[in-house]
Amino acid sequence: MTTPHTPTHTHAHARARSRDRRVYLRSHPLLFGLLAATRGRGVRRLGGTVLVHDAEAYRQALTRLPLDRTAAGTTGGAAREALRGAGGVLFDQEGGGHRADRRGVAEGLGAAGVERLREVWRPLLVRGFAPLGRGGEVDVVALARELAGSVVCALLECPADPRAVAEAAAVAAAASVRDHLPGLPRPGAGARAAGAAERLRGILADGDPLSAMLAVAAVNTTVAALPRAVAWCSDARLWGQAADAELRPRLAEELLRVTAASPVLPRVAAADGTVGGCPVRGGDRLLLVARHAAQAHRRDPDGRSPAGPGVARLVFGAGPHTCPGARLATAQLADTLEALAPHRPVVTRARVDRRSALPGWRELRLAATA
Repeated sequence: MTTPHTPTHTHAHARARSRDRRVYLRSHPLLFGLLAATRGRGVRRLGGTVLVHDAEAYRQALTRLPLDRTAAGTTGGAAREALRGAGGVLFDQEGGGHRADRRGVAEGLGAAGVERLREVWRPLLVRGFAPLGRGGEVDVVALARELAGSVVCALLECPADPRAVAEAAAVAAAASVRDHLPGLPRPGAGARAAGAAERLRGILADGDPLSAMLAVAAVNTTVAALPRAVAWCSDARLWGQAADAELRPRLAEELLRVTAASPVLPRVAAADGTVGGCPVRGGDRLLLVARHAAQAHRRDPDGRSPAGPGVARLVFGAGPHTCPGARLATAQLADTLEALAPHRPVVTRARVDRRSALPGWRELRLAATA
């Protein structure tokens, strides 16, 4: 660890880290094993694949190396395959179209946009956590799903049922993204992905592929990140920091850093270059390990001694490839921690979601201790 801890503090974080590790070992064991086995070197080539663990090399890959947004095995490739025939979408566009759509998304998720969306999720948190005050339990995953669907509907001005949007977005992501993870080929995966994406677009009812991709990104990262962060906060006994208005925003960033909802960014080099001293050829596949670049595997979260934005925000990408939803994710988690802090809840039941696109819990139940 890079920050001093008391023995009790260290034990609590070890418990939190152990629980969070189950998410990887039970839902994405091959991927987690590959990352753990290769993290001893900052950059490592395995045939035509370059694994990038080092923070500076990670930044170089995202800011200095030309990347192919449409190649098979990338986020953009999965999006284009799932939405084929629908035209470009945010994650696979090139040039001006991509920049214009990103600007539009960034405006909706800027400071003013997030404050407007807060009026959507804050009442959900009050209602969702009310049973804790009556001695009952709550499932954070179910609440995160409803919260994510409601925010997407508000952002897109869509009248659809938030729960239906969230469910369809989760199915679409699982069908498309998991087909690109290490493991045996999945027959018919492309057709299932296309069908799931079409159902999502039907629920959204506007036919816009960008809307579908925003729904997929927002729902799946929220449902993966928020419950894992809450579980860590509970296991590591960080409710004192969560209750502190000054420490809470930094704690939220720290928890997002160590849980790393999107632990790996799959990309493909569009031209020759160098990443962390390793030659890269056009067409090489890159596995950019956001989890390791952000020191999630080495440094425990601490709002009093945070890693700093230069490290913590690497889980959201870098440069032109920074996720426009970073502000939204941090605000949602901070408000969730604020709502939970008076109850100082403990985890009573946790089940891993083995089918989700991102490492996450299928169920995470909490009970109050205060």
